[in-house]
Amino acid sequence: VQLQASGGGLVQPGGSLRLSCAASGFTFSINAIGWYRQAPGNQRELVATISSGDNYSNYADFVKGRFTISRDNAKNTVYLQMNSLKPEDTAVYYCNLVEFRVTGTRPFGSWGQGTLVTVSS
Repeated sequence: VQLQASGGGLVQPGGSLRLSCAASGFTFSINAIGWYRQAPGNQRELVATISSGDNYSNYADFVKGRFTISRDNAKNTVYLQMNSLKPEDTAVYYCNLVEFRVTGTRPFGSWGQGTLVTVSS
């Protein structure tokens, strides 16, 4: 199982970036995927998830209305379109397999290297 995030970079406040998560080694289309981020000194936090099948998406409150998660099963790839970026969005972004439990969403794959997003003027 491998998930590799890419597409990060330096962007000015108010700008946009699109991250990609390329998956391999498992049946991508039947698995839910989540984007996470970790800022320096902070714990890793869930940003957005997308289910398999109906592609239902869910977002953390701090990105609602600004970020959009999507998937292309033919390409085994999940995307995170990030608009109206803020300095507080600066973090390393990761993708992972997730499962939905009564107690919350849980990642269960291995973490890749992530991709760094820096929002600064």
